[in-house]
Amino acid sequence: MSTVRMGIIGCGAIAQVQHMPNLSALQDLFEVTCVCDISPGLSKWLAQEFHVPNHTTDPYQLLSSDAVDAVILCHADPKTELAVAAFEAGKHVFIEKPMCFSLSEVDAIVEAQQKAGTIGQVGYMKVYDPAFELAQQEVGDPNQIRFVQVNHLHPSNELHLKQFRLTRFDDIPPEANEKRQTARQAALEGAVGPVSDKASRAFFMLSGSMIHDLYGLRLLLGRPTAVVSTEVWQDGRALTTILEYPSGARCAATWIDLPNLWEFQETLEVYGDDKRVILSYPTGFSRGILSSLEVHEVHSDGKHGVRHPFIDWESPFSRELRHFHACITENTPCRTPVADARHDIALIIDITRAYLEKQTVEHT
Repeated sequence: MSTVRMGIIGCGAIAQVQHMPNLSALQDLFEVTCVCDISPGLSKWLAQEFHVPNHTTDPYQLLSSDAVDAVILCHADPKTELAVAAFEAGKHVFIEKPMCFSLSEVDAIVEAQQKAGTIGQVGYMKVYDPAFELAQQEVGDPNQIRFVQVNHLHPSNELHLKQFRLTRFDDIPPEANEKRQTARQAALEGAVGPVSDKASRAFFMLSGSMIHDLYGLRLLLGRPTAVVSTEVWQDGRALTTILEYPSGARCAATWIDLPNLWEFQETLEVYGDDKRVILSYPTGFSRGILSSLEVHEVHSDGKHGVRHPFIDWESPFSRELRHFHACITENTPCRTPVADARHDIALIIDITRAYLEKQTVEHT
């Protein structure tokens, strides 16, 4: 089986907690040949920690390397500039969520990917969760769904990250942070225009965290026809939106920041007339903790029952990397292509518009 030579751009938490350990465990499929971060100390440390032969602070040096076949982009947002550059360099590209913020950015990334003819996969890791795959089978026909509820109760990531040996360095050039903030603000305004700090926080929360719930909903129910309403409170740290689907079903989705509460809760509950499917996820900053699935149903004899299907032990982060390898080496169709992310970014924009305009927004 062919080994894919990987470059990593962005050596922060998700690289340290998930991607580098998983790539090391999948060394029959991947060889990490270079890592990159704007922090000189961090790129050097990660290379030494995981025995990577090359490190740099210049992403374009990594992208020009003949020793790199594919890259994982997990640097600070926005990622559009480097995503386009990576495709133009002929690399296969794995982009951590959020891929970008505005539709014009999506279009630029997709155009670059199509011209390159390489693989562009978005890091929608929950799609690859064995529990989600089982939930898809249990839910079945979306026309039989009556109601969906999402509850995303989000503590501070620091509560979970402190369980790991997370390394940081105080050597990032000030101008790099200023450039990032300027680009991030430009992307926000390109998506929804100039907005208040409250709306801005809600938008970035949708893009960076609730995006997991939204792409899962798309794969289970299809695309909604309208955003019926959006409420934002707690100064942009909490949001509830109501989505309408072609079958007439409604989804009530809530995300709320509960920073000091240890327990992370993210549930997706799908209700039909005679079946309920309840999927619960752990935080993405964990290893070895499985999602769970609970199925409530009516049996043929009229009796009610509850099942808890067995969940495979493999991490969804590892499974998405295996899939990325198969797409590159075996021409397997990508399950989370960059083009499909356009649907999710368009929905985030419409959810935000429903709040800003205080009215229902048709979603096409």
